[in-house]
Amino acid sequence: MEESPLSDLEHGQIVGDGSDESDAFDIVTTKHASIERLRRSKHSAEISLCEGKMSPLAGDNDEEDAYKKITIRRRVKYDRKKYNVPGNELADHVYGIGKEELTAISKGADFSALQRLGGVNGLAEELKTNLEKGILHIDDDNLLRRKSIFGSNLYPVKRGLSFLRFLWEACLDKALLTLIVAAVALLALGIKLEGIKEGWYAGGSILFAIITVIVVIAISDYIQYLQFQKVDKEKRNIHTEVIRGGRRKEISIDDVVVGDVVPLKIGDQVCADGVLISGHSLAIGKSFSIKAGDIVTKDFNSPFLTAGYKVADGYGTMLVTNVGMNTRWSSQMTKSPDDTEKETALQVRLNGLATAIGKAGLLVAFVVLILLLARYFTGHMSAVGMPHFMLFKAGKTSPSFAVAEVIKIITVVVAIVIVAVADGLPLAIILTLACLAERMLRDKALVRRLWACEIIGSATTICCDKTGTLTRNQARLCFAIYNVMIGALSDTMNVEEAYAGGRKLDPPNSGLSSSSVLSSLLIEGIAQNTTGTVSVHEDGTDVTVLGSPTEKAILSWGIELGMNFDAKRSETMIIHASPFKSEKKRGGVAVQAPGSEVRIHWKGAADIVLASCIGYMDENDQVVPMTEQKLDFYKNAIGQMASQSLRCIAIAYRSCEFNEDQSELSQWVLPEDELILLAIVGLEDPCRPEVGESIKSCKAAGLKVRMVTGDSLETAKAIALECGILDSDSDAREPNLINGESFRNLSIRERGKIVDKISVMGNSSPDDKLILIQSLTDGGHVVAVAATGDGTNDAPALQKANVGLTMGIAGTEVAKINSDIVILDDDFASVVKIVQRGRSVYANIQKFIQFQLTVNVVSLIINVVGAFSTGDVPLNCVQLLWVYLMTYTLGALALATEPPTDDLMEKPPVSQSELITDVMWRNLLIQAVYQATVLLVIKFKGQNILYLQQETSEPSDKIKNTVIFNIFVLCQIFNEFNARRLDQVNIFEGITRHRLFMGTVAVTLILQIIIIEFLGKFASTVRLSWQLWLVCLLIGFI
Repeated sequence: MEESPLSDLEHGQIVGDGSDESDAFDIVTTKHASIERLRRSKHSAEISLCEGKMSPLAGDNDEEDAYKKITIRRRVKYDRKKYNVPGNELADHVYGIGKEELTAISKGADFSALQRLGGVNGLAEELKTNLEKGILHIDDDNLLRRKSIFGSNLYPVKRGLSFLRFLWEACLDKALLTLIVAAVALLALGIKLEGIKEGWYAGGSILFAIITVIVVIAISDYIQYLQFQKVDKEKRNIHTEVIRGGRRKEISIDDVVVGDVVPLKIGDQVCADGVLISGHSLAIGKSFSIKAGDIVTKDFNSPFLTAGYKVADGYGTMLVTNVGMNTRWSSQMTKSPDDTEKETALQVRLNGLATAIGKAGLLVAFVVLILLLARYFTGHMSAVGMPHFMLFKAGKTSPSFAVAEVIKIITVVVAIVIVAVADGLPLAIILTLACLAERMLRDKALVRRLWACEIIGSATTICCDKTGTLTRNQARLCFAIYNVMIGALSDTMNVEEAYAGGRKLDPPNSGLSSSSVLSSLLIEGIAQNTTGTVSVHEDGTDVTVLGSPTEKAILSWGIELGMNFDAKRSETMIIHASPFKSEKKRGGVAVQAPGSEVRIHWKGAADIVLASCIGYMDENDQVVPMTEQKLDFYKNAIGQMASQSLRCIAIAYRSCEFNEDQSELSQWVLPEDELILLAIVGLEDPCRPEVGESIKSCKAAGLKVRMVTGDSLETAKAIALECGILDSDSDAREPNLINGESFRNLSIRERGKIVDKISVMGNSSPDDKLILIQSLTDGGHVVAVAATGDGTNDAPALQKANVGLTMGIAGTEVAKINSDIVILDDDFASVVKIVQRGRSVYANIQKFIQFQLTVNVVSLIINVVGAFSTGDVPLNCVQLLWVYLMTYTLGALALATEPPTDDLMEKPPVSQSELITDVMWRNLLIQAVYQATVLLVIKFKGQNILYLQQETSEPSDKIKNTVIFNIFVLCQIFNEFNARRLDQVNIFEGITRHRLFMGTVAVTLILQIIIIEFLGKFASTVRLSWQLWLVCLLIGFI
């Protein structure tokens, strides 16, 4: 019989002696208890868990009682496993339905099974959920219990790569593999010829150098991988709203549980499988970018919702039935559309440059190989040639020695190839992007696609929304007009002035009688025609208003007018809705009043709604025809509010008889004409305080900011003047300020003529924004779109632009998925930082290109000249590998991570066509000529210049070659400083702020000292006097 893994104490001996059979919890030991007794114990424990308490063990604060609770839970789990009790029985006791049945209904979209349960109402009862208030018991135990029974809303994440994987990939480099084979052969021959004591140095030092290079490359790549993983983790951090305990709250989708009630609105991602509770014009899209062919309408005849889909239209609520791997498309949900990142344009160009340099290096290395082999086998190798070479004499030199020397030549040639192939260039861009993505995340910007970091640096124009991008997206209702009444509202929504019937009302809040028809209709329209909600605490003191900024402002005004949100919504029932759309700039609902009357409430842009009104309701609750005089009055009022940067919203209604069949409701188009105006309100959404300075910075950087908004031209003009997009009223005329419809109606040729001059586009639709972006790109502009992303209509513009940016707080999941960069703090100043960091990508890559090419050119020159002249190659294999390591990792780390400088925003946008500038060619040639000249002079005249004649031939030659190696490395260290500022004299500007640069330079210098002074046999160097060190430092510094 299987023994329990728990001790007798854990089996329950501390609970009692087992004499009282009536106590289901009271089991002395499970070892000899009957199965029926165990079932009773399990049943009782589960029922207690269901109620969210342990009645026999109420003292949760007591350590002993808490331990007993854990003991019972562990005992039930063990007994279920031991006696093969079906796991679904736990759900049967706690809930009326199990996970398997829920999964079958959801995955099969089994409508008949749902009906047998009593529809969504019956299912909610089984899941212990209130359809209006959500899960009522929201303590941690209840939520954890739901997760343990029905599963968690988590999906398997692709396992991360280990360090060993990167180590293995580094070992697969063909050049390094060739060196390994040569080093092993050289090691074997050296030990055979010279004995293990001295013979291991040549091959062993090369092997050690290769291993060092491999480990450093693997560490560098692994660190970059971890940086990208950190950014990818943030990409998966998606939040959603749920209703729990009667209140809305935002949680991570990972924390959604079965039984949650989830509100859905346009742009949301369906976080789990569920059943529709209520909805109006609800439609979902199958793909990450919503397209017309993917739209599926959801109603009570098709109530099943699938995780991962996006809400394309309408709004509603759903009951969560399946989460995580139990969802219908769980396999697809484990895949991310961003799993594979293609090479960026700059990476492709750098790979091409590296390939070209590599081919040149291979050609040079082949020539050097032929020369060295010819000189060696003809016996013409210089008597003071490479220290480890021996002159070849036909018939006298043993084959073993000859093979050893050939292998040494091959190792030097392969090392030349490794240094010549500019592997550091692709690494530099990857390192730059990795550091940039992590730094931008710290700056509250999430990079979804790496290539966007490059493109944003070349952007010539930014097309941005007004609301939520340039403004705070915190609407405040500060002006209201109802019938002939005008009221100015303060920050707390109190009416400061009101006029009715041609007279001033005092106090202002007396303008609307709570018993008037006007008041009732207005409050009904506010309460029903909204996607927001009002939550009131049980004591009635705490009122929470949730929704978009516009909805919150109008709902708060309704509360000031005496609105009881829940009570008003319960008086009538919404039978159909037409959600707000940017194309129509209004949204409406049809509510069923007592009897057969149906009232249709509309809310939207004041000028659009006003044009559909045939009358208004006066203070006597009488409908008055809309005369030309009154229409002009309202238009003037709207114009006055718009000129003050206010967003004007009109609220209107109409009555109608609805005789259609209920099944045809979904096809019913709400009447939009013959409306009765109830009120016009002005919402203030002030500019963000940082916008003015940010736009100035953009202008100085040659980056034009264009505002595209659906608001009226007057409102757009006022905001543009306030934030600095327009400099003065004289600029506020066509084509600088243009109506979206007017631009749309122009021909392609006419658009091309004026598109460069457009600064503000008002009254625009999503299609107008697309046309503007297309016209700009056709004109040669690199276009960035900064959208609020509070719906699905921004997705096409974000995709069409060269770079799409969206707001992380106000933006929907659809907008975020279709964007390239997400501004997590919704701050326009972050856009300027992103542009600056994007420009730094090109700047840093150009710095490293200059540094890398200088190393390549100088090393090739001195080795080729040495091979042609005397056959003496100044830099041996180990030294060349150290140079490779210094440039490939330390050099790339120092230059590719350079923080952006302020002067980047004083220059024009980066040109994508010019990778190596004239300034870079100038600097490169000067450095290469200087270094090569100095090194060759020392090679041929070094003994005289450095006063080495008194030394014996071999030591003086070793000193000379060590000085050449030391000067070469120090020149590269000081050249890193030159590369920091390509076109400036002061190369030390801001050096103290870049600690990583200072650290890598210091590490390089320390390692060079160690190699020269302490690793003589390893690197074939000798110790240098302080005078020679001073000479080397002076030459390097110059």
